[in-house]
Amino acid sequence: MKTLGKIAQKFAYSAAALVAAVAPIASAVAEDGHAAGGSSFGPIGAGLAIGLAVIGGGMGQGKAVAAMLESFGRNPSVGGKLLVPMLIGMALIESLVILAFLIALKA
Repeated sequence: MKTLGKIAQKFAYSAAALVAAVAPIASAVAEDGHAAGGSSFGPIGAGLAIGLAVIGGGMGQGKAVAAMLESFGRNPSVGGKLLVPMLIGMALIESLVILAFLIALKA
């Protein structure tokens, strides 16, 4: 069953990256009726960049939470000491994803 879960996870990441890559192109075409500018590779790159940023941020947040919960499970007395640094780390990871999104919007 672990293999099926890994395949489903890879499929979900691939689908998310594909949607993130196609969305800027679709919006550019819908806005102007055709791709604006001399090259239409800007929206493709922006879509791929935000897709990779979201995947990386999600994986990073998942690993951070998993490590915190594992350490809390091993030693429950450190739960309060780990919560604030974990939340700060989660906020920093999320801010990088938002920054990638803002950069992708400018492309």
